[in-house]
Amino acid sequence: MSATSTAAVIVLAAGEGTRMKSRTPKVLHEICGRTLVGHVVAAARELDPQELVVVVGHGREQVAAHLAEIDPSTRTAVQEQQNGTGHAVRMGLEPLGGAVDGTVIVVCGDTPLLTGATLEKLAATHVADGNAVTVLTAEMPDATGYGRIVRDGVSGAVTAIVEHKDASEAQRAIREINSGVFAFDGRLLADALGKVRTDNSQGEEYLTDVLGILREAGHRVGASVAGDHREIAGINNRVQLSEARRTLNDRLLTEAMLAGVTVVDPASTFIDATVTFEPDALVHPGTQLQGATHIAAGAEVGPNCRLKDTVVHADAKVINVVADTAEIGEGASVGPYAYLRPGTKLGAKGKIGTYVETKNATIGEGTKIPHLSYVGDATIGDYTNIGAASVFVNYDGQTKHHTTVGSHCRTGSDNMFVAPVTVGDGAYTAAGSVITKDVPAGSLAVARGQQRNIEGWVARKRPGSAAAKAAEAASGKSDGES
Repeated sequence: MSATSTAAVIVLAAGEGTRMKSRTPKVLHEICGRTLVGHVVAAARELDPQELVVVVGHGREQVAAHLAEIDPSTRTAVQEQQNGTGHAVRMGLEPLGGAVDGTVIVVCGDTPLLTGATLEKLAATHVADGNAVTVLTAEMPDATGYGRIVRDGVSGAVTAIVEHKDASEAQRAIREINSGVFAFDGRLLADALGKVRTDNSQGEEYLTDVLGILREAGHRVGASVAGDHREIAGINNRVQLSEARRTLNDRLLTEAMLAGVTVVDPASTFIDATVTFEPDALVHPGTQLQGATHIAAGAEVGPNCRLKDTVVHADAKVINVVADTAEIGEGASVGPYAYLRPGTKLGAKGKIGTYVETKNATIGEGTKIPHLSYVGDATIGDYTNIGAASVFVNYDGQTKHHTTVGSHCRTGSDNMFVAPVTVGDGAYTAAGSVITKDVPAGSLAVARGQQRNIEGWVARKRPGSAAAKAAEAASGKSDGES
């Protein structure tokens, strides 16, 4: 079946989610780099539907703004009052004219483990079996509390969905349960929703009533079984959120490992759904990879790294590093204990070492910043060495300024580069210098006060101190030796 035969997907995301005990709407809680509704929208997009509508209610402004950011072509529909799932679907159909020709998939916005492959199978089964409705079901190890799927023993058609409290002993033995995800014939759905009644204990319009209405009208109701029952799990509290995160993280790591990535300890490694790898990447324990991070072939990351929106090129090594929106060149080395802030670009075979912080800095091929330095708002050429304890002084209290250091430079330890300033190619700077003026190419810059030694100062100013006694003993030893 072609995915384009799916006319619309309606995502139900209007609920408050009171059990989350949060100011944040339930569907905006995140796992593995996406919100709950973001995961559902991503799975729905794999169907390539002609229309995708998200029904919003609680926190609608926040949810709608988030959807506009992650998927601008998604439509939203508002359910002013939470009057049941049937009412929510009716609201979802309104932006589409109230009725749709073709298959309409209805999914819940709090099921982040649901995959596009499972939705594609549901849509394909729906069309192939000629169903008016197809229920996504799952085989549960323990079905307690779930609505049971009752099938016709001959045709396999669904004859009823029986809630646990209403089920007989024989029905409670059934392990196939209703997920709350459905594929509908769009025209039949719109017609049946108009016949749903509210004479129930909650006074709500139940979407499941549509199944009975269509079945009584002589239409077939079928089912498609999810391969993994965990896919259909909805999130209602923080415990379930954590469990879903663990499950999804394991799934993502398994996919990466099967694609050729070595993950030394999956139990202590966490990745987002948007992270990408190349074969032969190596990830050590205690590593978090977030956002649009990419780890290339042969690159080695960890232990104890947190990289967000960072590209690590082939054969680079990154150890005990925090990086955000950075790029690490091929064969480069970073860490341990380095902090790469947004805008850092380290060239091939470059080095950012221990206790180095960088920001908005382009660092050339083979250039080294080995230790104890801050490099911000700077451009450094190729094969330059920045001495230990150097600071690029980029802020005058109002404006950030830029520093340029050329290629093949050697800057001394404990240098301050007071921007804006340029150090030309092949130049040297002396240790302890405060560079406030441009240094011409090939020059040595010395910018420090002349040393002056005041003899006998300790004996006069700190008499009787340990320092004075040590100096006196050293003086006597020198005299004796002479």
